Amino acid sequence: MGAQESGEPGVLGRIAASLGRRPWLGLVVWAVLVGGAAAAALGGITGETLFERLVSGAPTATSESSRADDKLTSTASSAKSQTVTLLVHGVDLTDPAVTAIGPDLVSSLGSDTVTIVDPLSIPTAPDGSRLPAVAPLFAEDGRGVLFTVKVSGVGDADPDAAEVDHVVSVLKDTRDILRTDLPDATVEVGSTQLLVDSIVAVSENDLQRGEGVALPIALLVMLVVFGGFIAAGVPLIGAIAAIIGALGALFGISHLMDIDTTVINVITAVGLGLSIDYGLLMVSRFREEYRSALAGHPGADRRTLKLGAIARTADTAGRTVLYSGTTFAIASLGLLVFEPRLVRAIGVGALSVTAIALASALTLVPALLGIAGDRLVRPGALTRLPLVGRAITRFGDVAPDEGVFSRLTRRVQRHPALITVLCALALLALASPVLSLRLANTSTDALPASSVQKVFVTTLTTEFPDAASPRIALVTDTEADATTWASQVESLPRVTSVGTPTELGEGWRTIVRVDPVDGIDVVREIRADRPDFPASVTGTDARTLDFSQSLLDRAPWAILIVALGTILLLFLMTGSLIVPLKALVASTLSLGASFGVLVWGFQWGNFAGLMGFDPTEVHGVDVLVLVLTLAFGFGLAMDYEMFILSRIKELVDAGVEGREAIALGLQRSGRIISSAGLIIVVVFAGFATGDLMVIKQLGVALAVAVVLDATLVRMLLVPAFMTWQERIMWWAPRWMKRIHSRFGLREG
Repeated sequence: MGAQESGEPGVLGRIAASLGRRPWLGLVVWAVLVGGAAAAALGGITGETLFERLVSGAPTATSESSRADDKLTSTASSAKSQTVTLLVHGVDLTDPAVTAIGPDLVSSLGSDTVTIVDPLSIPTAPDGSRLPAVAPLFAEDGRGVLFTVKVSGVGDADPDAAEVDHVVSVLKDTRDILRTDLPDATVEVGSTQLLVDSIVAVSENDLQRGEGVALPIALLVMLVVFGGFIAAGVPLIGAIAAIIGALGALFGISHLMDIDTTVINVITAVGLGLSIDYGLLMVSRFREEYRSALAGHPGADRRTLKLGAIARTADTAGRTVLYSGTTFAIASLGLLVFEPRLVRAIGVGALSVTAIALASALTLVPALLGIAGDRLVRPGALTRLPLVGRAITRFGDVAPDEGVFSRLTRRVQRHPALITVLCALALLALASPVLSLRLANTSTDALPASSVQKVFVTTLTTEFPDAASPRIALVTDTEADATTWASQVESLPRVTSVGTPTELGEGWRTIVRVDPVDGIDVVREIRADRPDFPASVTGTDARTLDFSQSLLDRAPWAILIVALGTILLLFLMTGSLIVPLKALVASTLSLGASFGVLVWGFQWGNFAGLMGFDPTEVHGVDVLVLVLTLAFGFGLAMDYEMFILSRIKELVDAGVEGREAIALGLQRSGRIISSAGLIIVVVFAGFATGDLMVIKQLGVALAVAVVLDATLVRMLLVPAFMTWQERIMWWAPRWMKRIHSRFGLREG
């Protein structure tokens, strides 16, 4: 039943009661904050929106490949430049419409800051071969050519944006004319900035699609849980406020560091899931407390009882929310130790959205409870519908002391050791595909089909491989060294071919062609047998390997921060050393299983039909997805751990026997965990319907982790293990018990 109704409320309870007493003040404050965040991030009141400030590209780290790239791009001139390319393929290079392209561009764009390369105007060598400097600009099949236009800045300045836009406009006009004159040809315009813009547009569409899928289904689930629109709307209002607030926070962060398109989708999905979870728990506990108070004091002033219920809700469910949010923040904090800026940006964004989700649950939701409190305890309109109403009433949000979850727990408690072992084996079996894990960089290999640059990038890669960003490139100081190393690398079994050394920047580059599946392994082989002269390896696969190694180098520190922070928080909450260790092991098993599903579904291609991607373009699991799943999956798992533990600990402190406390605790939290888990799975599944591969993989990984954690782990493994080891479950050394007695986290 309800929590203890006597005694003074704690800090959280006093804050919540104050907001419940003056709810409109709290709503006005939140309206101003949310309105300001929306105006800044989405309305462009500062001159640009959040989406206009986004960047995109493959994640990188300071490494051998980045230093090699710097050598290849360094020039004697300090001028900055942007290059735009007109790609023409599937044509006769002697066709007058094709040979006229270069001269027409020169006449249209010629200026001191614009350099146009027309490969067709450059004479061939005496033997009829193409000069090495322009050979990459011709298609391998002899039926295509690339025209490049470079816009340079003056001095140290960036290129003039208006001039770049004019170049793009002229090239697009030329493209449209050529498509009419040469209907069977492939004609595209591409550049780094156009690629970034296209990915940002895809990200924005994915965000809208994810929210469009997740929010309506989340509302439907909460309607079933609460039986009415008002009760279901409270968590949803809190979630919407948290999402907009998070976008505003990211807009501010974008002025301090680069924000990648990936960050927006990740943080919005996480913020939406956390906010709904926390709001669901708060509303559910309030209904329980308020109904208990009304039943126990039928003649008392309802306003007083309502404010007391709001205070007790904050001191119980609110404290659980605070613990859960703190655990998620600890998991996000682990991301800040990594070197790549992209990972740190996601960590900062996650900390921001966690703080906003907590503020929403602990201040906005109590204000909404103050306004809608009496209507929340009355049966909702849906409960009066034929057939549906009976099911909703039976499901309810205030669980009886005996029900499905308590009966399930008691069955589990008959054979706790066996259930523990079987659950662990099942999770290990799901994790087994990880043994064949291959790391990949999906931001370059799996460009979404909806990107307007897809055809350009695909054609460039397949028809102009020497002009495209190579998977592997050898970098040396001299041409002689490049030739020597190329002949050595060419003999490796998985190398398809080796190109001709080309002078770039301050070095010589030699392209190594491999099957994309073998790229990272070939990089390892090349680096394992280096020549005696200065030499380095770069390229897409080398950068992916270096990025992965950068994450692995810092991973022990991140894991240490998360593990110690979680152990400390759960110890202060429970006074037990075994409980936090059990939580770490259980979460590790469920995360391992989600990694296994990722490999099975994406690397092995089993999700290709369902998720709508080309399995030949996905060569493994994105390394960024592994890191984010580890951090966020663990944080979300701790949410449900807190939901259960808070109820069990509440009963244990009240003197309930161990096994009974586990059964009752699961019964009282099971429906909320199931509902919260279903909603957060819907959220991540909604975002997984987007086009960005990294978001697809992350959405599936987190959805699977939550499904396993909310079912197999929390409903079977946790009660089985706690029952099996009930004699030591609340154990801690005496010196730790003394610390807990002084500093432990308690209600009220």
